Amino acid sequence: MGLKILYVHGFNSSEHSAKAVALREWLRDYHVEYAIPRLHYDPRVAIAQLEAMLTNETKLIGSSLGGFYATYLSQIHQIDAVVINPAVRPARLLAEFLGPQYNPYQDCHYQLDESHVAALDTLYLPQLPYPERLLLLQQMGDEVLPYIDAVRYYQSTKQYVDFEGDHSFQGLARYLPAIVNFLKIT
Repeated sequence: MGLKILYVHGFNSSEHSAKAVALREWLRDYHVEYAIPRLHYDPRVAIAQLEAMLTNETKLIGSSLGGFYATYLSQIHQIDAVVINPAVRPARLLAEFLGPQYNPYQDCHYQLDESHVAALDTLYLPQLPYPERLLLLQQMGDEVLPYIDAVRYYQSTKQYVDFEGDHSFQGLARYLPAIVNFLKIT
């Protein structure tokens, strides 16, 4: 089995996210297996889904909440990961959204409750034991997550920080060479 790239989507997203699909197209010419699992809304189930897919040859790309999950998996399993506009402390952010939720990309209604927020909090790593395993791609114009939280949290990692952009990460294509180089994709 060769190199496997696992794309980890964000909160209330799916395997059809624009970044996930674009990366699939861009990586088509490389010798990699590319997978985008549809993640469960419960963080405990989502992490279990992702851990079941890990191999010795897995590398991660995660965006938003998926960046948080990718960070956790990277540091726990010593796996290289690229994180794009990642959530740093999603338990704090999602505590404001308790109650009924609808994920339009998965056509799924569910209840976000305190057990989900608590589960996210247990995945937070106050320090990154292997910062060299992470590459941060961050845009300061992110209207959903405070960019400065990511810049500070990932301060010991390799970083590319754009002055503009937004949460969707405008112009991701120009970072493909950096992603390919960091993840050692051939």
